[in-house]
Amino acid sequence: MGRLVDGVWQPGWVKPGASGAFERQTTKFREAKLSPEAGRYHLYVSYACPWAHRTLIVRALRGLEDAISVTVVDPKMGMDGWAFRAEDPDPLFGAPFLRDIYLHASPNFTCHVTVPVLWDRQRGTIVNNESRELMRLFDTDLDPLARGPSLAPPPLRPRIDETLDAIYTPINNGVYRAGFATTQAAYDQACGALFAALDHWENVLARQRYLCGDVLTEADVAMFTTCLRFDLVYYAHFKCNIRRMQDYPNLWGFVRDLYQRPEVRTTCNLDHIKTHYYWSQENVNPTRIVPLGPTLPLDVPHDRAR
Repeated sequence: MGRLVDGVWQPGWVKPGASGAFERQTTKFREAKLSPEAGRYHLYVSYACPWAHRTLIVRALRGLEDAISVTVVDPKMGMDGWAFRAEDPDPLFGAPFLRDIYLHASPNFTCHVTVPVLWDRQRGTIVNNESRELMRLFDTDLDPLARGPSLAPPPLRPRIDETLDAIYTPINNGVYRAGFATTQAAYDQACGALFAALDHWENVLARQRYLCGDVLTEADVAMFTTCLRFDLVYYAHFKCNIRRMQDYPNLWGFVRDLYQRPEVRTTCNLDHIKTHYYWSQENVNPTRIVPLGPTLPLDVPHDRAR
């Protein structure tokens, strides 16, 4: 992954704590206000990253494609961190690496270089790189530019926030806590909590179409990006192999329900996902061999309308 220390690039993966447990670093750019001006903001993402994928989905479902421009980085993340692709170069500075965007914002910065990143063309800086906050900002602050329905309607926001909190540690971050654990105890704890949480939400989705009821919300987007990757990479690569996502009738139907929406489908790149995890994470897969399978039956009818 690598990080900047006083503006100098330091390659290498984040080392777990003494217990062997993976500890996610906090994001640094956390401005909580955007101006509804089309063309002002540019979003840097990876199709492979579930956190960045959230913002792409909200951008698409809210109909903000013409308002927020996007650059997609290379799925292969090597010693230089996220790099730009020849077919999708950095349009703002012609930079070779995402870390250069961070340095344009703060030349002496100390931070991990992650996606998503929202750049403000007018102010010439990064305004936010926290995916959960960007989902909400796209929905609320940029509402005057949106064409699609809200994913955070005001009456539901307390419940949405409660659900986002509930799924973050055991599921969204739980797959990483299992996959990056370096002791048996840390892995056992993370994997057990992950499947206990999946079992819970399988039961919830047996009674209602979405996590917060009958309305699609940010919470569903956050759950979807993890569940889409589950059988593809987390089951084998991260050893989250007690059950497949396809072994959960309601969760797997939920995944197909969202995937089959045209706006969501266009944001999903399964090749980028597999390539990134298996090629980039040498600490988990030293050979960098990318498996040929699995093939996911994502277009099978989901019957979630019932």
